[in-house]
Amino acid sequence: MDEYDIINARTLTDGIHFAETPTPGPDGRVYVSDFYAHEVVAIDVETGAKETILTVPAQPSGLGWLEDGSLLVVSMRDRRVLRRRPDGSVNEYADLSAHTEGCANDMYVAHDGRAWVGDFGFDFYGMLEREPEADPLFGPGANPPTASLVTIDVEGTVRTAATGFRFPNGIVQLSDGRLVVAETVGGCLTAFDVGEQGALANRTVYADLTAAAPGGEPIFPDGTCSDVEDGIWVSDPTHGGAVRIGPDGSATDYVTASQGCFAVGLEGSTLVLCTAVSSNPNEAGASRTGKIEVAEVDVPGKSRI
Repeated sequence: MDEYDIINARTLTDGIHFAETPTPGPDGRVYVSDFYAHEVVAIDVETGAKETILTVPAQPSGLGWLEDGSLLVVSMRDRRVLRRRPDGSVNEYADLSAHTEGCANDMYVAHDGRAWVGDFGFDFYGMLEREPEADPLFGPGANPPTASLVTIDVEGTVRTAATGFRFPNGIVQLSDGRLVVAETVGGCLTAFDVGEQGALANRTVYADLTAAAPGGEPIFPDGTCSDVEDGIWVSDPTHGGAVRIGPDGSATDYVTASQGCFAVGLEGSTLVLCTAVSSNPNEAGASRTGKIEVAEVDVPGKSRI
């Protein structure tokens, strides 16, 4: 375990089922997907005011912006990506179903418009319907099938970028061009060089998170974001917080939250944490105990579109 500073988060707003992928928008608000409300919500990070801007019947997840101000939204259960244009119109941007297993999940959209999307690799929600108390990601002995990452070019063409992930989750891109993927069940961040047409190669372990929690326990990473110094903030669902991993792979800071943290984003120097009692829809979907929590940090996030 590394020595690092501890920062306490505060609640900005609540009344959410399960928020994911806090993504700064061009209007200065942070956009989140509330899985079990089936909504994409814009949040003012100063006041906590919320506005629902899109309903996604098949459950929203990863978000990202195109240069023209369009918002890309992963539609999880039907494995599509939707495009919401600045005028509010919505259309299908890409169909991922031929290249994915289980649900589509987190997404990163680069400045040039290329996107990467991870999948579950197995029928997570079907398992929970059969076994409501199961914990296939964070429970003892969790060992789901491996999953893949696909890439989508600006024409909407979908290709498999890499396979063999132990549940891919948050995705960021470093200033040297490498893509870093959080592997939840693997307990690590994994880096790749980006090749032609978004293919990923030269896989390396960027950071081992098996002793990165404050007490030396493992972190099973979910959502991530990066700052201007290539620090990567990693959500920590099991201990309720987020850790910053510096460019050398060591932990530098930890933000504590009031409950499990499943995603993080940076709006300027404000770290936005999506917290919930559980990711299980049988629990989070039945109550609005999710929160958006915030903390001020030393290093700001990368600029928006």
